[in-house]
Amino acid sequence: MPDFEEIASLDDFGSADRLEVFLEDTPVLLIRVQDQILAIEDVCTHDGQPLTNGCIEEGAIVCPRHGARFDLVTGKALCMPATKPIQTFEVQVRGQKIYVRH
Repeated sequence: MPDFEEIASLDDFGSADRLEVFLEDTPVLLIRVQDQILAIEDVCTHDGQPLTNGCIEEGAIVCPRHGARFDLVTGKALCMPATKPIQTFEVQVRGQKIYVRH
């Protein structure tokens, strides 16, 4: 089973609710939802555009380009034009450090 890798710190968020990072060559978007940190691949499976600036609504992120929606926990594509899920990552917060499993 792959190991957890330190990817960021809670302090890196500042007052923002999301943080763009890389896990090896994969763009990852860390999203703070209340006291939980979620990690998703920052690429829409419909057209390869970043999800970084997408609205977060009802546990999903909306692609700012064409409106595809993805569940933040499972990565499941929730509506067209996307049909494939995005990758999600298991997250652990240890003190102030954020780790993801890859």
